[in-house]
Amino acid sequence: MSPRRATALETIHVTVPEAAVEDYERAIASVCAAIGLFEADDTQTCWRIEGVKTEGADEAALADALSIAAHLSGHSAALLRQRTETEGWLARTAEAFPEQRIGRRFTIRGTHLAPAPGPGLTLTLDAGIAFGSGEHGSTRGCLRALEFMAHRAPRRILDLGTGSGILAMAAAALLKRPVLAIDIEPWSVRVAAQNARLNELHTRVLCRLGNGWSSPAIRAAAPFDLVFANILARPLCRMAAPLAANLASGGTAILAGLLSSQVRQVLAAHRRQGLVLERQLREGDWATLVLRRR
Repeated sequence: MSPRRATALETIHVTVPEAAVEDYERAIASVCAAIGLFEADDTQTCWRIEGVKTEGADEAALADALSIAAHLSGHSAALLRQRTETEGWLARTAEAFPEQRIGRRFTIRGTHLAPAPGPGLTLTLDAGIAFGSGEHGSTRGCLRALEFMAHRAPRRILDLGTGSGILAMAAAALLKRPVLAIDIEPWSVRVAAQNARLNELHTRVLCRLGNGWSSPAIRAAAPFDLVFANILARPLCRMAAPLAANLASGGTAILAGLLSSQVRQVLAAHRRQGLVLERQLREGDWATLVLRRR
Protein backbone atom coordinates (compact mmCIF):
# COMPACT_ATOMS: atom_id res chain seq x y z
CA MET A 1 0.00 0.00 0.00
CA SER A 2 1.40 3.41 -0.88
CA PRO A 3 2.33 5.62 2.11
CA ARG A 4 -0.28 8.16 3.21
CA ARG A 5 0.50 11.83 3.63
CA ALA A 6 0.23 12.96 7.26
CA THR A 7 -2.86 15.07 7.86
CA ALA A 8 -4.10 16.63 11.09
CA LEU A 9 -7.12 14.59 12.15
CA GLU A 10 -9.65 14.84 14.93
CA THR A 11 -12.11 12.37 16.38
CA ILE A 12 -15.59 13.72 17.10
CA HIS A 13 -18.35 11.89 18.93
CA VAL A 14 -21.81 12.21 20.45
CA THR A 15 -23.68 9.92 22.85
CA VAL A 16 -27.39 9.58 22.13
CA PRO A 17 -30.35 7.33 22.98
CA GLU A 18 -31.27 4.64 20.48
CA ALA A 19 -34.18 6.65 19.05
CA ALA A 20 -31.76 9.41 17.98
CA VAL A 21 -29.07 7.17 16.48
CA GLU A 22 -30.26 7.31 12.87
CA ASP A 23 -30.40 11.12 12.73
CA TYR A 24 -27.06 11.68 14.46
CA GLU A 25 -25.33 8.91 12.50
CA ARG A 26 -26.37 10.71 9.31
CA ALA A 27 -25.07 14.02 10.70
CA ILE A 28 -21.64 12.65 11.65
CA ALA A 29 -21.33 10.72 8.39
CA SER A 30 -21.98 13.88 6.36
CA VAL A 31 -18.53 15.25 7.29
CA CYS A 32 -16.53 12.14 8.27
CA ALA A 33 -15.08 9.57 5.90
CA ALA A 34 -14.98 6.96 8.67
CA ILE A 35 -17.56 6.46 11.40
CA GLY A 36 -18.28 3.88 14.08
CA LEU A 37 -21.23 3.01 16.30
CA PHE A 38 -20.59 1.66 19.80
CA GLU A 39 -22.67 0.74 22.84
CA ALA A 40 -22.22 3.50 25.41
CA ASP A 41 -23.44 1.52 28.42
CA ASP A 42 -24.45 -1.94 29.52
CA THR A 43 -28.15 -1.20 29.14
CA GLN A 44 -27.85 -1.06 25.32
CA THR A 45 -30.07 2.04 25.29
CA CYS A 46 -27.39 4.68 24.60
CA TRP A 47 -24.95 4.73 21.72
CA ARG A 48 -21.71 6.54 21.00
CA ILE A 49 -21.37 7.68 17.39
CA GLU A 50 -17.77 8.45 16.50
CA GLY A 51 -16.21 9.88 13.37
CA VAL A 52 -12.76 10.86 12.15
CA LYS A 53 -12.28 13.93 9.97
CA THR A 54 -9.65 16.49 9.00
CA GLU A 55 -9.10 18.84 11.91
CA GLY A 56 -11.10 22.07 11.53
CA ALA A 57 -12.70 21.01 8.24
CA ASP A 58 -16.40 21.37 7.39
CA GLU A 59 -17.27 23.06 10.68
CA ALA A 60 -20.26 24.97 9.29
CA ALA A 61 -21.64 21.84 7.60
CA LEU A 62 -21.15 19.87 10.82
CA ALA A 63 -22.99 22.49 12.90
CA ASP A 64 -25.89 22.51 10.44
CA ALA A 65 -26.07 18.70 10.34
CA LEU A 66 -26.09 18.43 14.15
CA SER A 67 -28.78 21.11 14.39
CA ILE A 68 -30.96 19.17 11.95
CA ALA A 69 -30.35 15.93 13.87
CA ALA A 70 -31.38 17.61 17.13
CA HIS A 71 -34.54 18.96 15.53
CA LEU A 72 -35.54 15.67 13.89
CA SER A 73 -34.78 13.48 16.92
CA GLY A 74 -35.91 15.86 19.64
CA HIS A 75 -32.63 15.20 21.44
CA SER A 76 -29.79 17.71 21.80
CA ALA A 77 -26.42 15.97 22.12
CA ALA A 78 -23.12 17.55 23.11
CA LEU A 79 -20.35 17.18 20.53
CA LEU A 80 -16.99 16.17 21.97
CA ARG A 81 -13.73 16.09 20.07
CA GLN A 82 -10.07 15.27 20.47
CA ARG A 83 -7.05 15.56 18.26
CA THR A 84 -5.98 12.28 16.66
CA GLU A 85 -2.46 11.81 15.39
CA THR A 86 -2.66 10.65 11.78
CA GLU A 87 0.00 7.97 11.88
CA GLY A 88 -1.19 6.74 15.25
CA TRP A 89 -4.76 6.47 14.00
CA LEU A 90 -3.72 4.57 10.90
CA ALA A 91 -1.52 2.26 12.97
CA ARG A 92 -4.31 1.57 15.46
CA THR A 93 -6.76 0.98 12.63
CA ALA A 94 -4.41 -1.49 10.97
CA GLU A 95 -3.69 -3.26 14.27
CA ALA A 96 -7.43 -3.56 14.98
CA PHE A 97 -8.19 -4.93 11.50
CA PRO A 98 -6.53 -8.34 11.25
CA GLU A 99 -7.47 -10.94 8.66
CA GLN A 100 -10.92 -12.34 9.35
CA ARG A 101 -12.36 -15.64 8.28
CA ILE A 102 -16.13 -15.60 8.39
CA GLY A 103 -18.26 -18.68 7.94
CA ARG A 104 -17.00 -21.34 5.55
CA ARG A 105 -16.45 -19.16 2.49
CA PHE A 106 -15.24 -15.63 3.27
CA THR A 107 -11.88 -14.11 4.15
CA ILE A 108 -11.67 -10.35 4.76
CA ARG A 109 -8.25 -8.67 4.50
CA GLY A 110 -7.06 -5.09 4.82
CA THR A 111 -4.81 -3.47 2.25
CA HIS A 112 -2.19 -3.09 5.01
CA LEU A 113 -1.68 -6.88 5.00
CA ALA A 114 0.66 -8.56 2.54
CA PRO A 115 -1.23 -10.44 -0.19
CA ALA A 116 -1.78 -14.07 0.70
CA PRO A 117 -4.15 -16.73 -0.55
CA GLY A 118 -7.06 -17.41 1.76
CA PRO A 119 -9.70 -20.13 1.78
CA GLY A 120 -12.85 -19.50 -0.20
CA LEU A 121 -13.52 -15.94 -1.36
CA THR A 122 -11.17 -13.16 -0.26
CA LEU A 123 -12.35 -9.55 -0.14
CA THR A 124 -9.85 -6.72 0.35
CA LEU A 125 -10.78 -3.49 2.13
CA ASP A 126 -8.77 -0.33 2.79
CA ALA A 127 -7.77 -0.33 6.48
CA GLY A 128 -8.09 3.46 6.48
CA ILE A 129 -11.83 3.15 5.86
CA ALA A 130 -12.32 -0.10 7.72
CA PHE A 131 -15.71 0.62 9.27
CA GLY A 132 -18.00 -1.91 7.69
CA SER A 133 -15.08 -4.31 7.47
CA GLY A 134 -16.87 -7.39 8.72
CA GLU A 135 -15.73 -7.10 12.33
CA HIS A 136 -19.19 -6.15 13.58
CA GLY A 137 -21.54 -8.96 14.55
CA SER A 138 -24.30 -7.72 12.24
CA THR A 139 -22.05 -7.82 9.17
CA ARG A 140 -20.67 -11.22 10.10
CA GLY A 141 -24.20 -12.53 10.53
CA CYS A 142 -25.16 -11.30 7.05
CA LEU A 143 -22.14 -12.99 5.47
CA ARG A 144 -22.96 -16.26 7.20
CA ALA A 145 -26.59 -15.97 6.06
CA LEU A 146 -25.43 -15.32 2.49
CA GLU A 147 -23.74 -18.73 2.40
CA PHE A 148 -27.15 -20.40 2.50
CA MET A 149 -28.20 -18.52 -0.66
CA ALA A 150 -25.61 -20.07 -2.97
CA HIS A 151 -27.88 -22.92 -4.05
CA ARG A 152 -30.81 -20.59 -4.80
CA ALA A 153 -28.97 -18.36 -7.29
CA PRO A 154 -31.08 -15.20 -6.85
CA ARG A 155 -30.98 -13.02 -9.96
CA ARG A 156 -31.95 -9.55 -8.69
CA ILE A 157 -30.04 -8.49 -5.57
CA LEU A 158 -30.19 -5.29 -3.51
CA ASP A 159 -27.89 -4.11 -0.70
CA LEU A 160 -29.83 -1.33 1.03
CA GLY A 161 -27.55 0.89 3.12
CA THR A 162 -24.41 -0.59 1.60
CA GLY A 163 -21.81 1.33 3.67
CA SER A 164 -18.40 -0.05 2.66
CA GLY A 165 -20.06 -2.30 0.07
CA ILE A 166 -18.86 -5.49 1.77
CA LEU A 167 -22.20 -7.34 1.51
CA ALA A 168 -22.76 -6.29 -2.10
CA MET A 169 -19.27 -7.46 -3.04
CA ALA A 170 -19.66 -10.74 -1.17
CA ALA A 171 -22.95 -11.47 -2.96
CA ALA A 172 -21.52 -10.52 -6.35
CA ALA A 173 -18.47 -12.72 -5.82
CA LEU A 174 -20.33 -15.73 -4.42
CA LEU A 175 -23.46 -15.70 -6.58
CA LYS A 176 -21.88 -14.32 -9.77
CA ARG A 177 -24.79 -11.89 -10.15
CA PRO A 178 -25.04 -8.10 -10.45
CA VAL A 179 -25.87 -6.31 -7.20
CA LEU A 180 -27.46 -2.88 -6.73
CA ALA A 181 -25.76 -1.13 -3.77
CA ILE A 182 -27.68 1.86 -2.40
CA ASP A 183 -26.73 4.32 0.34
CA ILE A 184 -28.09 7.68 1.46
CA GLU A 185 -24.59 9.06 2.16
CA PRO A 186 -22.41 10.20 -0.79
CA TRP A 187 -19.18 9.17 0.96
CA SER A 188 -20.49 5.63 1.45
CA VAL A 189 -21.29 5.38 -2.25
CA ARG A 190 -17.76 6.52 -3.09
CA VAL A 191 -16.18 4.09 -0.62
CA ALA A 192 -18.29 1.17 -1.86
CA ALA A 193 -17.40 1.94 -5.48
CA GLN A 194 -13.72 2.19 -4.55
CA ASN A 195 -13.80 -1.16 -2.74
CA ALA A 196 -15.65 -2.82 -5.63
CA ARG A 197 -12.96 -1.66 -8.03
CA LEU A 198 -10.21 -2.76 -5.63
CA ASN A 199 -11.71 -6.27 -5.70
CA GLU A 200 -12.35 -6.21 -9.47
CA LEU A 201 -16.09 -6.44 -8.84
CA HIS A 202 -16.99 -3.01 -10.24
CA THR A 203 -18.67 -4.54 -13.29
CA ARG A 204 -21.10 -6.42 -11.03
CA VAL A 205 -21.60 -3.99 -8.12
CA LEU A 206 -23.60 -0.92 -9.14
CA CYS A 207 -23.22 1.78 -6.44
CA ARG A 208 -25.90 4.47 -6.37
CA LEU A 209 -26.93 7.32 -4.09
CA GLY A 210 -30.51 6.95 -2.88
CA ASN A 211 -32.92 7.54 -0.03
CA GLY A 212 -34.23 4.11 0.90
CA TRP A 213 -37.06 2.49 -1.01
CA SER A 214 -37.97 5.74 -2.76
CA SER A 215 -34.72 5.62 -4.76
CA PRO A 216 -35.32 5.70 -8.54
CA ALA A 217 -32.68 3.00 -9.03
CA ILE A 218 -34.60 0.67 -6.71
CA ARG A 219 -37.95 1.36 -8.34
CA ALA A 220 -36.43 0.63 -11.76
CA ALA A 221 -34.90 -2.70 -10.69
CA ALA A 222 -37.59 -4.12 -8.35
CA PRO A 223 -38.79 -6.66 -7.42
CA PHE A 224 -35.73 -8.33 -5.87
CA ASP A 225 -34.97 -11.98 -5.17
CA LEU A 226 -32.53 -11.10 -2.38
CA VAL A 227 -32.36 -7.98 -0.20
CA PHE A 228 -29.75 -7.10 2.42
CA ALA A 229 -30.77 -4.47 4.98
CA ASN A 230 -28.07 -4.14 7.64
CA ILE A 231 -29.37 -0.98 9.28
CA LEU A 232 -30.97 -0.56 12.74
CA ALA A 233 -34.06 -2.01 14.38
CA ARG A 234 -36.30 1.08 14.21
CA PRO A 235 -35.80 1.86 10.50
CA LEU A 236 -36.15 -1.85 9.71
CA CYS A 237 -39.58 -1.84 11.36
CA ARG A 238 -40.62 1.33 9.50
CA MET A 239 -39.54 -0.14 6.17
CA ALA A 240 -41.23 -3.52 6.56
CA ALA A 241 -44.10 -2.65 4.19
CA PRO A 242 -41.95 -1.32 1.29
CA LEU A 243 -39.55 -4.22 1.73
CA ALA A 244 -42.38 -6.73 1.30
CA ALA A 245 -43.77 -4.78 -1.66
CA ASN A 246 -40.38 -4.88 -3.43
CA LEU A 247 -39.55 -8.51 -2.66
CA ALA A 248 -40.31 -11.03 -5.40
CA SER A 249 -42.47 -14.07 -4.70
CA GLY A 250 -40.24 -16.57 -2.92
CA GLY A 251 -37.64 -13.85 -2.38
CA THR A 252 -35.37 -13.61 0.66
CA ALA A 253 -34.56 -10.67 2.94
CA ILE A 254 -31.51 -10.72 5.23
CA LEU A 255 -32.04 -8.19 8.02
CA ALA A 256 -29.38 -7.11 10.53
CA GLY A 257 -28.25 -4.25 12.72
CA LEU A 258 -30.54 -5.35 15.53
CA LEU A 259 -29.77 -6.63 19.00
CA SER A 260 -31.07 -9.98 20.15
CA SER A 261 -33.46 -8.10 22.44
CA GLN A 262 -34.99 -6.38 19.38
CA VAL A 263 -35.70 -9.52 17.36
CA ARG A 264 -39.32 -9.79 18.50
CA GLN A 265 -40.34 -6.28 17.39
CA VAL A 266 -38.55 -6.51 14.01
CA LEU A 267 -39.95 -9.95 13.33
CA ALA A 268 -43.49 -8.87 14.27
CA ALA A 269 -43.35 -5.90 11.86
CA HIS A 270 -42.37 -8.15 8.96
CA ARG A 271 -44.75 -10.96 9.79
CA ARG A 272 -47.58 -8.45 9.50
CA GLN A 273 -46.45 -7.98 5.90
CA GLY A 274 -46.64 -11.70 5.15
CA LEU A 275 -42.95 -12.58 5.52
CA VAL A 276 -41.94 -15.75 7.36
CA LEU A 277 -38.83 -16.45 9.41
CA GLU A 278 -36.56 -18.96 7.74
CA ARG A 279 -33.43 -18.69 9.86
CA GLN A 280 -32.00 -16.69 12.75
CA LEU A 281 -28.26 -16.29 13.39
CA ARG A 282 -26.47 -14.84 16.42
CA GLU A 283 -23.10 -13.12 16.66
CA GLY A 284 -22.58 -12.03 20.25
CA ASP A 285 -25.40 -9.62 21.17
CA TRP A 286 -26.38 -9.15 17.52
CA ALA A 287 -28.99 -11.05 15.55
CA THR A 288 -29.51 -11.61 11.82
CA LEU A 289 -32.91 -12.60 10.46
CA VAL A 290 -33.44 -14.47 7.20
CA LEU A 291 -37.02 -13.89 6.05
CA ARG A 292 -38.81 -15.20 3.00
CA ARG A 293 -41.86 -14.12 1.07
CA ARG A 294 -44.21 -17.01 0.48
